[in-house]
Amino acid sequence: MTIVMLRHALLLPLLLGSSVAVAASDLPGQQGPTAALLQGGGLQLSTRRTAELFPDGNRIWKVELHRGPTLLASWPAASGVAGRQSADRRWSPGNAAPLPAGLYSLGRPEPWGNDLWFDLTPRFGTTRSALGIHRCYPGTGCICIPERADIDALARWVKASGIRSLKVVN
Repeated sequence: MTIVMLRHALLLPLLLGSSVAVAASDLPGQQGPTAALLQGGGLQLSTRRTAELFPDGNRIWKVELHRGPTLLASWPAASGVAGRQSADRRWSPGNAAPLPAGLYSLGRPEPWGNDLWFDLTPRFGTTRSALGIHRCYPGTGCICIPERADIDALARWVKASGIRSLKVVN
């Protein structure tokens, strides 16, 4: 397995508590929903900061789609810039810190120039505003998904499934 594939490998929990490395491309919903994957409801969208770094030193975040314990899709993202990962995330707009942890209302994908924008509204008190998910790199406070194919797949999931919330885990 190459370093690039290892960088994008994910650990999937199994029922027995062990884990196995699986490339994101092997996840069933990585490219978007299928009729079979849309069955069963209970989808949760979350994002979390990882210990991994992009080549330029920015922290890798993962935007993940789960149904219960099953990981259906995972897209690399950025939030905040490298030197601001520990800055005040809740009360200081414009400081290039990552999104604060908590629950957000998620808007439907909308055109934003030649790209897409998903509005994020915090469900908790904060002075942060104008938050969203969009395609960019690096991130300066939103959730930035660098690859067009990844944000398009996320948009297909949000449109087809009606997901309306995002949990920022850490």
